[in-house]
Amino acid sequence: MLSKDTLFALSLFPYLGFLWFLTRSKQTPRLALIGFYALLVFVGVTIPAGIYAKIHYGEVLANVDCLHGSAESLLTLSNILVVLGFRQAIVDRKRAS
Repeated sequence: MLSKDTLFALSLFPYLGFLWFLTRSKQTPRLALIGFYALLVFVGVTIPAGIYAKIHYGEVLANVDCLHGSAESLLTLSNILVVLGFRQAIVDRKRAS
């Protein structure tokens, strides 16, 4: 059985492939694409924050509210960008037709 950390690390490869195809297709709204890339920032911040929480507080990241909340705010921002990007594409498409 794979550990959750191993599974998390392995999940990055399909996601990077997803980003590659989205970028290459040139059909994804720019703001949504930025949001999908911002998810990588969330991952990049979450990993060191988790290590810091373990070393400094002796806890997992989810149990250290100030670190966990800060990291999760990046996830929220990423989601907002994706939604706004696709919303704008829908509005633009309706206007064009």
